Amino acid sequence: MTEHFRPSSADEPEPPSGLLASDEDRERVVERVRLAAADGRLPLSELDGRLGQVHGARTLGELAVAARGLPEPGPRDCLVVDETPASRFALGLFGGFRRSGEWVVPPRFTAWSMWGGGRIDLTEARFAAQETVVRAVALWGATGIVVPDDIDVEVRGLALFGALGRRGARKVGRPGVPRVVVKGFALFGAVVTKPGGK
Repeated sequence: MTEHFRPSSADEPEPPSGLLASDEDRERVVERVRLAAADGRLPLSELDGRLGQVHGARTLGELAVAARGLPEPGPRDCLVVDETPASRFALGLFGGFRRSGEWVVPPRFTAWSMWGGGRIDLTEARFAAQETVVRAVALWGATGIVVPDDIDVEVRGLALFGALGRRGARKVGRPGVPRVVVKGFALFGAVVTKPGGK
């Protein structure tokens, strides 16, 4: 069985530094480097050098050197996960729907609000891909999308006798940060993004 690089703790001994690193070990450290750059802890001028160090590391000891000084991942740091998405579609027809809490958003998610309403809350969500497209259609209804500040959001679309709100949009392009593209269509309705806390 392959041993993987993990930060040492009081309950778990640190693996031998001479042990060969696996691809999964490298990916874990690459994610730490990207998150540190996204948070402003690692200057962008050092990003390529650190990533080159990680990809060139053959042992766990060399990986530990490449990760030196970087923060450990926190509860909202690993936003892109290799897990099965919770659902790919939501419908509010003469009623409503709600997607919130801890859920895995698929690369493509579609929401319809017809004579009803819906709420898509991404505050505690994880993502199955680095870029996610949310198609939101509101016909005589409304869809609200809550977006936390640790993801990048772009809103595109069309509103006819309706509204397409972009208050939560931030097209920043931060390295390693998940990107959500909202493609909205509102006819006598509304598709609105709004900021949410972490």
